[in-house]
Amino acid sequence: MTGPIRQRREGGILEVTIDRPKANAIDLVTSRIMGEIFRDFRDDDTLRVAIVTGAGEKFFCPGWDLKAAAAGDAVDGDYGVGGFGGMQELRDLNKPIICAVNGICCGGGLEIALSTDLILAAGHATFALPEIRSGTVADAASIKLPKRIPYHIAMDMLLTGRWLDAAEAHRWGFVNEILPADRLMDRAWELARLLESGPPLVYAAIKEVVRAAEGETFQATMNRITKRQFRSVDILYSSEDQLEGARAFAEKRDPVWKGR
Repeated sequence: MTGPIRQRREGGILEVTIDRPKANAIDLVTSRIMGEIFRDFRDDDTLRVAIVTGAGEKFFCPGWDLKAAAAGDAVDGDYGVGGFGGMQELRDLNKPIICAVNGICCGGGLEIALSTDLILAAGHATFALPEIRSGTVADAASIKLPKRIPYHIAMDMLLTGRWLDAAEAHRWGFVNEILPADRLMDRAWELARLLESGPPLVYAAIKEVVRAAEGETFQATMNRITKRQFRSVDILYSSEDQLEGARAFAEKRDPVWKGR
């Protein structure tokens, strides 16, 4: 595809590449395109897993395009369905998403990475929230990051804008794996194929429950699960796949997931 976002599809896997030279920064138009892509991914039952990465070897994404802002893009403008980058406010996005960070990942780019489920990083990748230096707030990161890593490390990043290398990001736990640059996408696809072979209804239930649990007590979320008040859990407990899992275990064979 031409344009700021490239897509590649193989079976149930969708690869989404931000491709806006020179730095893969995101303006309003690009954000709206990404929202449409991830909305369609969410709604397409034949797609199971997505990978998001950046073009080139230097930048994953630095976030908001300040040149576009200077030319008139409003920071509080219409980012499209899903909010900035198409994912972080997209409702019911209950499929696994892998982020392959191939370089600089900062500001809104880091917020996009934090909206995914698994983060792989090339060894030369770096991470930061430099908004403090331009007099603005890293809004989504201020909400998410202190829940993902130790509070004082998150506040250090938010208050000082300092940079972390891939090793430190991995040490604090918001990067799952560090890979040589030439192995990054191979590993992303290897992991995506593993997830593609798994039970999609279970993935949906996991993601819905995890999101809800961020704002509820343990017991409140458990009560909603046992009472089947989560749509994804209710679908799972009444599904063919639920029976298939039990039958496959009893028959000592691999399950065949149908997503229904």
